[in-house]
Amino acid sequence: MELSEQVVLVTGIGAGMGTALAQRFAAEGSRVIGVEVDAERGHAVMDPLGEPHELILADLGDMGQVEGMVAEAIDRAGRIDTLVNNAGRTKSLGFFDVTEQDWDMIHSVNAKGLFFAMQHVARHMAERRSGKIINIASIAGKGFRGTSNVAYAGSKGAVIAMTRIGASQLARYDINVNSICPGATKTALYNQVMEEIVERSAISREDAEARMNKTIPLRRANEPEDIADMAVFLASDAARNITGQSINVDGGLVWD
Repeated sequence: MELSEQVVLVTGIGAGMGTALAQRFAAEGSRVIGVEVDAERGHAVMDPLGEPHELILADLGDMGQVEGMVAEAIDRAGRIDTLVNNAGRTKSLGFFDVTEQDWDMIHSVNAKGLFFAMQHVARHMAERRSGKIINIASIAGKGFRGTSNVAYAGSKGAVIAMTRIGASQLARYDINVNSICPGATKTALYNQVMEEIVERSAISREDAEARMNKTIPLRRANEPEDIADMAVFLASDAARNITGQSINVDGGLVWD
């Protein structure tokens, strides 16, 4: 995809999709600035990548740290060509189990932190009249009933809306804004859901995964690398005329 000249800021690189995103952009030749709240996990991902890739420690739930993260990335690398807004929070909760604390914990990163990361990076991109913003949303934001919880779905619905409004208002600066909506993806949350099915249904892990896969038209859950593949495409010149879209990577679970 010819990304060797890009500086890519990726948030939430400590596990799952974030790790795959950092590794894939590095493999494409981009300079990756990885952001993680957990120092141990952040170094475990970024240190093996070597130079010129770097780690910034920041909590996307703290707006001061969000602004500082963007300023530090620009100071270190001189510019940001692509932002991949991946950091997020969730947990498995029933409708009546969601508390105000859960709501605030999820939305502080998934919606508020994501927006202000977009805003601070877009100010820099607008000056350069160039840039790509890729938000990691979810098919939960489109009403997928298998979501981890209603607060998470609401936060990802906000990401989809902000992607569309951001794309329309930043197009004049030649900034593309898109989101990726993963379906069932083999991450820590996926493992948690599998364990809950095993415990609740008294079946094997193999049977639990088979049950999950039967709900997916292509009969397979995503690997984190499937999300990285789409992000690399959206960051490339091949996607130069795509903006405002929320693209499902889900094996056919939802259609809109």
